[in-house]
Amino acid sequence: MAIAPPSERVWWNEPIARTELVWMIVAFLWGVIMFFTMIFWHIYGEQNLATESYRVNPESFAQRADEMIEQYTVREEDGFPVVRPPPGSEVYLIARAFQWYPLLELQKDKAYRLHLSSVDVQHDFSLQPVNINISVHPGYEHVLTITPTTLGEHGVVCNEYCGLGHHMMIGKIYVTE
Repeated sequence: MAIAPPSERVWWNEPIARTELVWMIVAFLWGVIMFFTMIFWHIYGEQNLATESYRVNPESFAQRADEMIEQYTVREEDGFPVVRPPPGSEVYLIARAFQWYPLLELQKDKAYRLHLSSVDVQHDFSLQPVNINISVHPGYEHVLTITPTTLGEHGVVCNEYCGLGHHMMIGKIYVTE
């Protein structure tokens, strides 16, 4: 609501001030430039992950993950299994109330198919410092091919508030030779 009503009730017939017209043109042109820039970066920017998504039963996903954990566990760390699957294999990572399970140990410059899913609520897979972000929903499985290129310990955090223990939801991916 305006403090005082306009002197002319038919305001849209009033002439536009020159400076206001210039700003409208600048804003329109900037919008057009940004629109085409987004299309360009989507096609040529190489920042979009090539993921596959499937509907999945959370119990069957957890079962496949448990089979992988049983087969490829190399050690335990803080009560969590550390799994070292062979290059080229299917790797499962479960998001559940305040943990990424299991911890992974992958080989540098080797490709893996990483399967992500949640068994309870929505989470967000964020791999640091690589800047990979994927929303992880219960009932959906995301599959992406990853090739670790940097040695060391990489943190996996949840960027979607998932409950009172959200701040403790940290996982690890170790990249070794």
